[in-house]
Amino acid sequence: MYASHASLRDDYEVSCQELDVIVKIAEDIGCGGGVYGCRMTGGGFGGCVVALVKTDAVDAITKKIAADYQARTGIEAAVFASRPAAGATIIQV
Repeated sequence: MYASHASLRDDYEVSCQELDVIVKIAEDIGCGGGVYGCRMTGGGFGGCVVALVKTDAVDAITKKIAADYQARTGIEAAVFASRPAAGATIIQV
């Protein structure tokens, strides 16, 4: 995920400083802290990142990312935690 973010940042130039900060915070937390990867998502030029995190570390990770992001940028981040779902399916009626 980090290599994908670097490619989006460097090769396609669709990232921004704010997204790069969040990805760096996540990378610094690392696997030992429960973050397995993080990259920008969506259209770029601001917006969102997606991070894969260990379930029992979600609260600590979201608090750390929010606090560190605000300290580094002066911006209050909106952090959403979700779980993967089964995805699209056909419903038989």
